[in-house]
Amino acid sequence: MALRQVMCGARRMTSPVCAAVVLAGVLGAAPPSRAAPDRDGGVLLVRPGESVQQAVDAARPGDTVILAPGVFRESVLINKSHLMLRGSGARTVLAPPATRAENACGQRGDGICVTAGPGGPLTDVHLRSLTVEGFRRNGVWASGTEGLTVRRVRARHNGQWGIGLEKSVHSSVRDNDATDNGDAGIFVANMVEEEGGALDTRGTLLLRNRLAGNRIGLTARRVRNLLIGHNTATGNCAGVFVVGDEGHPRAGALTVRDNEVSRNNKSCPKTNRLPFLQGIGVVLTGTEDSLVQHNLVRDNIGTSPLSGGIVLFRSFVKATDDRNLIRDNVVLRNAPADLVNADPDGRGNVFIRNTCRTSTPPGLCG
Repeated sequence: MALRQVMCGARRMTSPVCAAVVLAGVLGAAPPSRAAPDRDGGVLLVRPGESVQQAVDAARPGDTVILAPGVFRESVLINKSHLMLRGSGARTVLAPPATRAENACGQRGDGICVTAGPGGPLTDVHLRSLTVEGFRRNGVWASGTEGLTVRRVRARHNGQWGIGLEKSVHSSVRDNDATDNGDAGIFVANMVEEEGGALDTRGTLLLRNRLAGNRIGLTARRVRNLLIGHNTATGNCAGVFVVGDEGHPRAGALTVRDNEVSRNNKSCPKTNRLPFLQGIGVVLTGTEDSLVQHNLVRDNIGTSPLSGGIVLFRSFVKATDDRNLIRDNVVLRNAPADLVNADPDGRGNVFIRNTCRTSTPPGLCG
């Protein structure tokens, strides 16, 4: 097999040697032959004290960059397709550098950036099994991606979003822990700094994530065609926010199902966009044609205008909620009510077969 030279941290060696070191150091005494890459890819190992960015820059399409256990004080910019960045579990930590960041990602205050250039979307980038913590803005930030996966990532104590995506389609964000971030634990949007109609995410999946201690557990803003399922949101100011506005196409045509959203009773002050938040389970605002079903929503108690178990709320730019279906949910011990329809001008919204005790207006339970 032809051998090519790749960077393993600060040292240059052939890729089969890198792979053998990875398996010996990370997985134990496994035979080197198990790690030998085929001619389409390679494995690059980075140890604490070595440069993750250097390994990413040296990687070729199909390569995997593996981070050994330890703390890496740097931000990582990924601007190439077909690459995996994988840690060795929770003990692999990316944290802010002590000195000025060397790349644009770090200068923005982000931990890992997956960002496309003028040549089109980045495709097939995968982030796995590491912790990203303490960054001034976002733990993970992705823009202009297709087929991005983020799995088993711990994003915590970041100033804005734990894991944030814009202009991205076919994404899979699953089995992550996003805790104690300044805004949303997970944030998905069409665009952050521009206006425009909702993005068709083409089946993005937000699954089995644990969201705790954030301002908002999960925000889906101006997007369509995605699944928010089997997540746990607890101890945030708000659990799940689905946000639209008057743009076209409108936000919606998405599903929120099989989530547990409980005790999101932390209090957060108002911002330029929203009033103060507390006691909020699942909110749809300015959204159309969405399905909310089979969720357990309980013990969310507050006095915010958005408080309650499952809430339809006319958006702050007066966009109505239309043709949303809220069915077969268990919604209990929320206040001011389990089910709230605060959008009297919304058309075609249906509440059916929900287990609850209180609603505003009355008669939505059952």
